[in-house]
Amino acid sequence: MDFTRLTAYMDALPDAGIPGCDLAVYRDHAPVYRHMAGHRDAAGVEPMRGDETYCLFSCTKVFTTCAAMQLIERGLLSLDDPVSQYLPAYGHLTVRDGDQVRPARRVMTVRHLMSMQCGLDYELESPGIREALARYGDDATTRQLVDAKAKDPLSFEPGTDFLYSLGHDVLAAVIEVVSGMRFSDYLRQNLFGPLGLETVDFHVVDARRQCAQFTRLADGTLRSNPCDANNYMLSPRYESGGAGLVSDVKDYITFVDALACGGVGANGRRILSPEMLQLWSANQLGPAARRSFDDWNRKGYSYALGVRTRVDLTLGGRGQLGEFGWDGAAGAWTMIDPHNHVSAFFAMHVREFDEVYDVIHPTLRTLIYEGL
Repeated sequence: MDFTRLTAYMDALPDAGIPGCDLAVYRDHAPVYRHMAGHRDAAGVEPMRGDETYCLFSCTKVFTTCAAMQLIERGLLSLDDPVSQYLPAYGHLTVRDGDQVRPARRVMTVRHLMSMQCGLDYELESPGIREALARYGDDATTRQLVDAKAKDPLSFEPGTDFLYSLGHDVLAAVIEVVSGMRFSDYLRQNLFGPLGLETVDFHVVDARRQCAQFTRLADGTLRSNPCDANNYMLSPRYESGGAGLVSDVKDYITFVDALACGGVGANGRRILSPEMLQLWSANQLGPAARRSFDDWNRKGYSYALGVRTRVDLTLGGRGQLGEFGWDGAAGAWTMIDPHNHVSAFFAMHVREFDEVYDVIHPTLRTLIYEGL
């Protein structure tokens, strides 16, 4: 293995506008690469140490959809169950049809939630959410806010298109109902605890470890944010299944290493079967939905049950068919390759940095495979 080019690329990222970053690569439970570049503090004085925590934003979705796959494996949940079976508020949905709003003709299912084909949107200040926040304030729970979202018209009939949305937040509420547990408690008992994950939480536990967070402005300069800033956490009691978790690199790579190794962690604990991993990462998009997903410019990929999935090696650089994962609003990115038992997790903390998804993540993946 030779990761010389990967290290040179990582070392150049601070000059490209990423103040601090960290990348870990595992194969068969063993670390084969770890490199940090830049600084952990907003002033750019303290070098990265490797124990920093980050708001994962949408890298949370990998945990949430893994939890759903566990419940499917246990026979407690089915992909084609109506969402209204667990959340009755979703039994009377409407759809925006031109200038009109009409009753939905199709039933929204768990599969639709997981594959972003449910017709929901990512509007955090929709009338339904605003109404619930005005009513419940800081006491608003995951279930209350998710139920409120059902009052907003869908963008299309469930199952007919792809639109990135709050579907995985709704999925978190489904998991609560099915398991009879608060979403965070389910994750602790079924994922964090079995794998020995110590930092993953819905809140920043130790602000001293949280990496400085920034937003990239239109002129390319960076604005410093509060290190725990996360507009997807709609209330103090809300646990966003789509964007709410905080983690360090060690814990996240431990999680995805288990997924890359047939669902078994380095400590021998199984969290998911190989059959469920195959189902989870199987393409779910038909032609119309695929066209909408392709607007995201994830070259060589389609969308599965909450994760991108590699379906074409002629586009997007080096890789492996069936590799899957996702990324986050502050630039985090994960790669899970069950064929080669390879996993990677890249952490940074800059929002509104579009080149990260189109250029940096694909380059990291290509250089990882080249090094291997």
